[in-house]
Amino acid sequence: MNIQEQISEYINSQPEPKRNDMLELHRIILELMPDGKLWFLDGKNDEGKTVSNPNIGYGLHIMEYADGKTKEFYQIGMSANTTGISVYIMGIDDKTYLAETFGKEIGKASVTGYCIKFKALKDINIEVLKTAIGYGYQQKP
Repeated sequence: MNIQEQISEYINSQPEPKRNDMLELHRIILELMPDGKLWFLDGKNDEGKTVSNPNIGYGLHIMEYADGKTKEFYQIGMSANTTGISVYIMGIDDKTYLAETFGKEIGKASVTGYCIKFKALKDINIEVLKTAIGYGYQQKP
């Protein structure tokens, strides 16, 4: 199964209305990042143990570790969670930036150093979310 098929299967496995929200958000992110690399992480480690929710990723971010090693990862991610949807914006050094810049304007969402979590798209200002995603995409890998 290719990445696009994995993404479709994952989104289609979600209950309504989360499924429609994730389909719409997937479309929005693809529109904002038309040339971004697509990722699908099933949430399992090398031993097959579930360690996180499955994630859809967009773009390319190079993570640098203290020991000098690097790892490729996505710039923007999306995942279903128990109460709604999480959008991950990787590669922002200032861990207060998202909350300070978008937290008050985005609507009913929890905003942390790299995650914007909300119950449904109708609860947030989609234009503010698009701006946050665009900012994250512009960060250099």
